Amino acid sequence: MPVYSMTGYASAQHSTVHSEPESRTAAPSQLGLEIRSVNSRFLDLSFRLPEELRQFEPVLRELVVARIKRGKVEVRAAIESNAQGSLPEPTPRLLQRLNAVQDSVRAWLPEARPLSVADVIRLCVNETGTAHDWREDLVALAGQTLKDLLSAREREGARLASMLLAHIDQLRALSEQAGPLVPQLVAQQRQRFIDRWKEAMDLTEGTTLPEAAQDRALTEATAFAIRIDVAEEITRINSHLDELARMIKKGGEIGKRLDFLIQELHREANTMGSKSAALELTHISVDMKVLIEQMREQVQNIE
Repeated sequence: MPVYSMTGYASAQHSTVHSEPESRTAAPSQLGLEIRSVNSRFLDLSFRLPEELRQFEPVLRELVVARIKRGKVEVRAAIESNAQGSLPEPTPRLLQRLNAVQDSVRAWLPEARPLSVADVIRLCVNETGTAHDWREDLVALAGQTLKDLLSAREREGARLASMLLAHIDQLRALSEQAGPLVPQLVAQQRQRFIDRWKEAMDLTEGTTLPEAAQDRALTEATAFAIRIDVAEEITRINSHLDELARMIKKGGEIGKRLDFLIQELHREANTMGSKSAALELTHISVDMKVLIEQMREQVQNIE
C-alpha cells in the first residue's frame, strides 16, 4: 500500500446548461469544487458551500470520510453563471405582491426595514430562478476531485517515505559506527577507574592496595562500566529502525505508529548521549538526534 501525506490540494470544474424560465436561451453555469488538506491529529472537516449546495453537505461528508482518514480538510464549492444580463426583470404583478406583503408585515411590525432594490432583485431570483438539481453533477465532481487529491497526497507521501528511508540508512550507519566503540570504551573506563583507585590508595596509605580494597575497586569499576554501556540502547535503536523501515514499505495508515516509534527512537538516542563517556559517542548521539528530529517533523504529515 502507498504512504499518503495529509497535505494536498485538488480542484475541478463542471459546466452545465439549463434553460431559464420564459426564455428561449440557455443559461450556462459552472460548478467549481476544490478540496485542500493539511496535517491534523484526527479528521477535521469543514465546508464552504453556497446556499444552492448546502443541502448536499451530508453527501459530500460521506464521500470524504470514505476516502480520507486523517487531516484537516476544507471543501469549497461555488456556482458561477455565465449568462449575460441574467438579472430578472420584475413583473408588475410580482412587484404588487411584494408591496402587499411588505404592507402586511409593517402593519404588524412598524419597525421593520423597507425592502431595498437588492432585496427585490433577490426575491425575484428566488421567484423566477430555475431550481436546478446539482446533486448528480456535484457527486461526480466530488469523486473526481477526491481522486485527484488522493493522487497528490500519494505523490507527497512517496516523497516523504523516500526521505524517511534515507534518514533510516543514515541512522543505521551511525549505529554501526557506535557499535565497535562500546566494548573498547567500557574496558578503557573500567581500567581507568581501577588505576585512579590504586593511585588514591597509594597516596593515602603509602602501601600496596589490599586485596579487599582491590575487590571493592573492581566491583565499583564494573558497576561504572555497566552504567556507561550503551550496547542495549544501540540494540533498541536498530530494532526501532527495522520496524520503521518495515512500516514505511508496508504503507497504509501508519502516521500515528510512526510518530510513536520516532518518540521511542529519540528516547534511546538521548539515553545513549547521556550515558556516553567518550566524545565520539556524544557526537554520534547528537547526529542521531538531529536526524530523528527531522524525521519527526515529516512524520507529522503522514496519514
